[in-house]
Amino acid sequence: MAKDDKIRRSFANKNWQEIKVKDSWQIFKIMSEFVDGFEKLAKIGPCVSIFGSARTAEDHPYYEMTVDIARRLAERGYGVISGGGPGIMEAANKGAYEAEGKSVGLNIELPHEQFHNRYIDRDKLLEFNYFFVRKVMFMKYSQGYIVLPGGFGTMDELFEAITLIQTGKIARFPIVLVGTAYWEGLFDWIKSTMLTHKNISEEDLNLYRMVDTAEEATEHIFRFYDKYLLKPNF
Repeated sequence: MAKDDKIRRSFANKNWQEIKVKDSWQIFKIMSEFVDGFEKLAKIGPCVSIFGSARTAEDHPYYEMTVDIARRLAERGYGVISGGGPGIMEAANKGAYEAEGKSVGLNIELPHEQFHNRYIDRDKLLEFNYFFVRKVMFMKYSQGYIVLPGGFGTMDELFEAITLIQTGKIARFPIVLVGTAYWEGLFDWIKSTMLTHKNISEEDLNLYRMVDTAEEATEHIFRFYDKYLLKPNF
């Protein structure tokens, strides 16, 4: 029995050493994604990121609204960044593409969005293995966020942005939530619970704007940068 325990411990130690070596080499894969992202996105100029569900159908009103939002942004000279997949992401790239604007896709392989959409500029398509690297690119190279209804991934990206602005880790930029009926329950809870328990401040509620039309969404971005000189986040 003691011999068997010794063999098992030896095997476990060997596996642990292999895992540590693999983790060390993984650093270079992570670095390569950062380098590729920095080099490509730094050349593009001011962009607005548009988020939302990969599952939104092409005939859904939110899909059509997203196309309109992206078209309006592109016509004013903003590039549009999406997550590169279908649904709301495709609609964002489609609107920019149709307006002959810059259409950027930060793609990652997921169960519901395995392939990038066809409206991304070929020289502006980036493929990622790591969510955290991809999110850095969204934060670093976006001048604003427009957030359509989505799931956990959309929530992750939204609250990442709010947290970084709240804590002063990045410069403030406009965050627009499209679809009052979809978002108001969540943010009513934030006001009634988080704020009541003093886990956020009253001024934190000013970090986002809730709207219902494409015109309202884009005008909030435009007004922000009419007031504050547009400067890249990088």
